[in-house]
Amino acid sequence: MSASLSPFSPGSQPNTRTPQSTILLRRPNLPLLSAPSPISSLLAVLPIYILMVSGAVLRKTGVLKREHDVGVMHVVFSVMLPCYILDRTLGAEVLRDASTLLTGAGLGFCLIIAGISLGYLAGKLIGLEPGRGRRTFALASGCQNFGFAAVPVVEILWGGSAVALLFVHNLGVEVAIWSVGVMLVSGGTGIPWKRLINGPIIAVAISLILVALRVDDKITGPVREAISMIGVGAFPLVIMMTGAAIMDLAVTEKPSWKIIIAGCIVRLGLAPAVIILCARVIPMAVEMKQILVVQAAMPAALTPILLARLYGGRPAVAVQVVVATTVVSLFTLPYIITYGIRLLDLTPLAP
Repeated sequence: MSASLSPFSPGSQPNTRTPQSTILLRRPNLPLLSAPSPISSLLAVLPIYILMVSGAVLRKTGVLKREHDVGVMHVVFSVMLPCYILDRTLGAEVLRDASTLLTGAGLGFCLIIAGISLGYLAGKLIGLEPGRGRRTFALASGCQNFGFAAVPVVEILWGGSAVALLFVHNLGVEVAIWSVGVMLVSGGTGIPWKRLINGPIIAVAISLILVALRVDDKITGPVREAISMIGVGAFPLVIMMTGAAIMDLAVTEKPSWKIIIAGCIVRLGLAPAVIILCARVIPMAVEMKQILVVQAAMPAALTPILLARLYGGRPAVAVQVVVATTVVSLFTLPYIITYGIRLLDLTPLAP
């Protein structure tokens, strides 16, 4: 999850400080790109895929071992990611508007439910039965990679204000996945609310409180620089870990073409159309439109694999959807972003 690009702060005002992670993701002082093309969109997001492939290669060559995963991800979730969120949300003017916050979280929740519903219908059409993969397919194809892959893309295309609001949007997504998603996969009514008490969500909550109290701009100097330095490597590292995880998954499951094709149609075809249509017809802040363009283009999230394993679903189904949509998204993402930008009349930063 990233934020302010080059000369801009996490908010909407110019900032003389250039955060360290900004330097890693963009070159400073880039012009605006008024007429994006699929090629320019691909070039903008290509670093994300390069990091993912690097993680897969490191796993395949034995440099990044499986026994490293738990320790690395624990540090990322408990320390680095919360610091990154704090650095990118403190001072963000877009977070001072209550209606924007409610719209962001509400759309995060509702659009995931819409995606899951599309996946459920598609699963029925291809002959999957409840208890034999349909519910897992619905969750896997309906949930986009809303965080790890999306945040760096949002930063690259739009800058820090959109990234700050993205974290609020993701609160709604998390609630939908850990409530409706868990009930769907398990076939029960229990909701593991404790799963929502984690480092990133706590960091977002703290940021929103500080922003509401208008004391967020008081956190400056060495403390703010230390927070930025700790958070700077969160997303490059976690994207490489994602690539390694996908490498593990890709070699362990026998593919089913009907699941792969249907998963790609839902996740990279139907769901993007619904998301972009909502962004076009529902009144919302421009930052929210920017977020939804990127969300529409994302492949399937890894979380449904975890939920299928924890709550009696079919992990093999989720694995196939995740691997297939991640690979295919390299080709579809530039077009979805390009035409989404044009339909919504947005102006990205040049890659």
